[in-house]
Amino acid sequence: MHMKIRLPAVAILGFAGIAIQTSAQPSGYASSVLSYNSGSGFAAGYTNASSALGEPSRITPGQFGGPVDPFSPPYLSEQLVSVGTGGHLTIQLDMPAQNNPANPFGIDFMIFGNNGFVITNGDFSGGGITDGSLFGANSGETIVSVSTDGVTYYQLTPSLTPVVDGPFPTDGSGDFHRAVNPALNKDSFSGKNLSQIRELYQGSGGGAAFDIAKAQNSQGQLLMLDSIQFVRIDVLSGVAEIDGIAVAVPEPGTWALLVTGLAGIVLLRRRKGT
Repeated sequence: MHMKIRLPAVAILGFAGIAIQTSAQPSGYASSVLSYNSGSGFAAGYTNASSALGEPSRITPGQFGGPVDPFSPPYLSEQLVSVGTGGHLTIQLDMPAQNNPANPFGIDFMIFGNNGFVITNGDFSGGGITDGSLFGANSGETIVSVSTDGVTYYQLTPSLTPVVDGPFPTDGSGDFHRAVNPALNKDSFSGKNLSQIRELYQGSGGGAAFDIAKAQNSQGQLLMLDSIQFVRIDVLSGVAEIDGIAVAVPEPGTWALLVTGLAGIVLLRRRKGT
């Protein structure tokens, strides 16, 4: 995660405003590292925290690289930063992530790791099938906290949030600003090949999905934060590799409906005033 008298002018200005915002708005990824502690048990050589900045990986470069997909996650040190037990990573997003119910599945941002679906049929040439289990995923515990100002952080209720570097594996051909349906689980992907996995992703680029509405205060009471721009990841156990963070963006059709609704409200009020 800016009225003139005649409605046409309002509508035109509204759409123009959206066009300007779209063309000028930031990318919706992590833009700076505020703090990093590798913790213990981290992957040696994967301690460049700036690897988590910018767009998550779509392609792994090099001789043994190729397109990133749910079977082939990123794995190079320039793509990932490793956070071990007791470590943390705090980043700033280049635009606020909005606590927006219009976001698909109510998800507001995603964190991307280097886990992938295990191929169970032995075909690694493009015809792989999975049983839904993951390799490279963090089997430990993590806590994700969010902040509006970079000073005060609020935990997202751990029991209601996924593990960082957990499901869902990255698909570089997908939209990083769209979440996978969080109701999907291991069994949902059992027996699926790459094209069938992508059907379940519905155009998403994957990632572990987080809802700002799960933020809680120190008494465990849920808060109502409008937006956040800072994310802190604490690894309590295990190791998490992080490739990037992306802000969720509502579907274009949703924005069109909102603008249409606004125009309708303005017209109704104008008619009532005549």
